[in-house]
Amino acid sequence: MNLELNQRHVLITGGSKGIGLACAEEFLNEGAIVTLISRQPGNLNIALNTLLALGHPRDKIQTIAADLCEPEEALKALEIAEARTGHVHILINSAGAAKRTPAGELSPQAWIDAMQSKFFTYINMMDPVIKRMASRGKGSIVNVIGQGGKVASPQHLAGGSANAALMLASAGLANAYAHLGVRVNGINPGNTLTERLQKNIAVEAKLKQISEQQAEAQITNKLPLGRMAEPKEIAQAVLFLSSDRASYITGAILQMDGALTPMV
Repeated sequence: MNLELNQRHVLITGGSKGIGLACAEEFLNEGAIVTLISRQPGNLNIALNTLLALGHPRDKIQTIAADLCEPEEALKALEIAEARTGHVHILINSAGAAKRTPAGELSPQAWIDAMQSKFFTYINMMDPVIKRMASRGKGSIVNVIGQGGKVASPQHLAGGSANAALMLASAGLANAYAHLGVRVNGINPGNTLTERLQKNIAVEAKLKQISEQQAEAQITNKLPLGRMAEPKEIAQAVLFLSSDRASYITGAILQMDGALTPMV
């Protein structure tokens, strides 16, 4: 299927690793121009070299280092991206992850930190982007959120709450901006084979006082599909939702946890 993404400018927050980097690769395969944003310049350089090694042209990739917890930095990064490559057609938010903290160790600051690292890293970029898209009468936003916002986990209450807030914000913004030609959707990945997952497995192993290999096996054994997701599989769903092939899909939150949580 031709998703008609050739020469579209796609801004990807959290684009240096994991699902964000997988999205960059898939968009480049479709002929899009990508801007990757991440806090660490070193991670961005590694991501750039990875994409170049795969044969993608240098002139279709740009990188910008910014701390999206700060609204001023988010806006500055957006302005740099549009000055270099033109207005953003598609925004993919995949930045930020709240630290997993057992319920008994939570503090007011831990809740604040979770909202800053997950919720506001998305909002700080979405707010200026969606308004610019609305002024042009067209645009698509996909927020990669997380299944932790649907199912409360004692080890992920603060981060899960940030995810739940993002789901509500995504659905609400979709409703508010639909008449202005902007679509907003969310994806809730379950366990996906990324560096972030390995950190979560380490936390789980520590809590249960088992090895990381045992913790990973326990997680995998619970999955109806019998395996964890590959980042590319999440990215391919992101591409479809971003494209005009999904022109009547907005306000949707797509569950992608391999049917682990059978809910409607």
